[in-house]
Amino acid sequence: MIQGIFFARFLPQQGTKVVHQSPPGCIVSEPGVDKHRFFDFETMGEYIIPRQGFCNRYVTICDPEDKYRILGHPVCIKDEKYVRNEFMFNFCIVIGVEVDMHPYEAVVRRLASTFTEMEIQNQFLSQEDLSTSKDRRSIAALIEIIKEDLNNYNECMIPVDDANTINMKLFPIHRHPPPVKSWHVPISKMKFTEIMDDTWDLTMKKLIAQIDGIKDVRRIAHDADVALDLTKIALQHLLYHDSILMLDIFLFGNIYAPAPEMNDFIIDKDGMQDECSNYVYINGPRLPKFYLCRLFTSLCTSRTVKEWLKMHLDQGFPVLNYVDVRRFIQFGVIKGLIYRVHKYAVSSQYLASLVTRQSIKIEGGDLLQSYTDGCHCFDQITAEKNIGDSKIMDQLRKIPKGDVEIIYR
Repeated sequence: MIQGIFFARFLPQQGTKVVHQSPPGCIVSEPGVDKHRFFDFETMGEYIIPRQGFCNRYVTICDPEDKYRILGHPVCIKDEKYVRNEFMFNFCIVIGVEVDMHPYEAVVRRLASTFTEMEIQNQFLSQEDLSTSKDRRSIAALIEIIKEDLNNYNECMIPVDDANTINMKLFPIHRHPPPVKSWHVPISKMKFTEIMDDTWDLTMKKLIAQIDGIKDVRRIAHDADVALDLTKIALQHLLYHDSILMLDIFLFGNIYAPAPEMNDFIIDKDGMQDECSNYVYINGPRLPKFYLCRLFTSLCTSRTVKEWLKMHLDQGFPVLNYVDVRRFIQFGVIKGLIYRVHKYAVSSQYLASLVTRQSIKIEGGDLLQSYTDGCHCFDQITAEKNIGDSKIMDQLRKIPKGDVEIIYR
């Protein structure tokens, strides 16, 4: 939400002055308006209209109490028709310091460029008090409409006069998503069937139909009959819009361990235990929540999921009769309660060849030689070579004894 918006300019005799503000009295006091000001403008004035070295560029400032952030784009127009041969102004937006400022940057830049052009055309800003035209909106009315429209509709289209219109829109800014790997498993965060229509891309429709939280990217591409590269691009597009999230392939040979955030689950922060129960318990009697804590905390870096299940079975607790283990692990990873421990193969001979840049042929290691640099996890080998964990180990054993080490991290 935009807390306030104001127009300031530099006056040769008075210095920096707030000419218009919305809501009234939010920046400087006004007669008949009893309103708390966001900050002391006298303290911030030199940053609102700064030295010329900071003009004509996007500037952000925080007030001394760190409650508000002022976004502006001070402009300096040089021309002999002005006093001191220059005209300096700034249209600023005030938002809370906790609000993401990135969507507002384009709005502030647009305000500066639009009013700069209008000033160059007909001195819209500098001659405001002298204008007698009834066909143009006042600056006070414009900033009021801009604030209300952006807050209520995230866009505005305001006719100023016969020749100018202010068009702006707030767009959410998403971070560029990480690369999609063929061994990742996409999980949808929304019901695509409720929002999909005939205008959707055909390739995207085919891929979405295959997203079930179990299939990895490689298998989705195969079952949807879509090229793997196109599949990755499409899924990255869904990642960008926060429509899916990516997890590792679930295998019973995987290793997981508790993360520090496990404490939030144990103290049942935000009802997390009930949420987990609804997600992981299969049809049948539900166990006390204590068992969920026990299951999570018994995961460790020294045992696989298969060994973890066997340990509980030996203790008289048949986990598979009560819990969907795949969903249980997914819940823990999504919430950050547990983390995956990956396996990597490291060949001393292959690393030496990389350092010396001398290609050597490792006896028995042709199939997996390029994967033994410690940078390729077993998931990647499984997806790209289409072989399981046991076959990977069989291939690695063909390499001379003692050359390959398996590391976990």
